[in-house]
Amino acid sequence: MAHPANSTNPDQRRPGEVFEALADPNRRALISMLREGDQSVQVLADRLPISRPAVSRHLRVLKSAGLVVDRAEGTRRLYRLDDAGIDAVRRYVESIWGDAIGRFTLFAENTAPPPDGDRATEETDE
Repeated sequence: MAHPANSTNPDQRRPGEVFEALADPNRRALISMLREGDQSVQVLADRLPISRPAVSRHLRVLKSAGLVVDRAEGTRRLYRLDDAGIDAVRRYVESIWGDAIGRFTLFAENTAPPPDGDRATEETDE
């Protein structure tokens, strides 16, 4: 799949870069807002308690992490989520979550609960 010239391939990025970008609550808010569709910096800034230059800086971090892309429309830039970047994050989290669920399931299936008699003894010993 081809990536726009103003986007980097999210699969070639270290996962920490993406999570560092998402660590900031303002950047997470921007991601949530961009789920609604393309938006300008000014529209985003009007919805946040931070300045327009701060929004621009946060968008640059998100763009560098491969989570958003931008395009020129007249004299302004419109930002949107980068589907490939968001999908790469989803796949990474699912792979980690899938491994954890698999280990938990294996542990749970191979761990016998204590007999009821032991539970009663523990309660009376207190």
